[in-house]
Amino acid sequence: MERKELDVLHILEENGRVPIPTLAKMIDATEEEVTAIIKKLENDHVILSYSAVIDWSKVKEVETVTAMIDVKVTPQRGVGFDEVAERIYRFPEVKALYLMSGAYDLSVVIEGKTMSEVARFVSEKLSTIDTVLSTTTHFQLKKYKHDGVVFKKDEDDKRIVVTP
Repeated sequence: MERKELDVLHILEENGRVPIPTLAKMIDATEEEVTAIIKKLENDHVILSYSAVIDWSKVKEVETVTAMIDVKVTPQRGVGFDEVAERIYRFPEVKALYLMSGAYDLSVVIEGKTMSEVARFVSEKLSTIDTVLSTTTHFQLKKYKHDGVVFKKDEDDKRIVVTP
């Protein structure tokens, strides 16, 4: 991969909304070159999607529960973990799925409207897959940083600390 392509990837990963003219100046290329690079990276499935990081805790009308589920599975002969991973990531509740090293094989991130909905997903969908041996569910309580973006409080406390 060429240096300019790598530069474009790093910049877009940090901010997918950088205008083409600005991106061209940042990598010392023409706008046409940048457009061609982006098109090539999209066609080659290097760039898969553009997304925004949203602090949903500030949108009271939309409350969800996020859970990280550690899953121990029996790999299948000839396909390893891929077949069971594909069955799991097809569920609409699944937002992310990773093959892991360590005590568990897969890490599944899901979202639901309530803890009960997450529990039903685990008990009725995930645990019923024949190759799933065990699950451990962890509920997300607060998000501090996601995809390199730090979630900050609205305002710092400006009061003076008073001690006796």
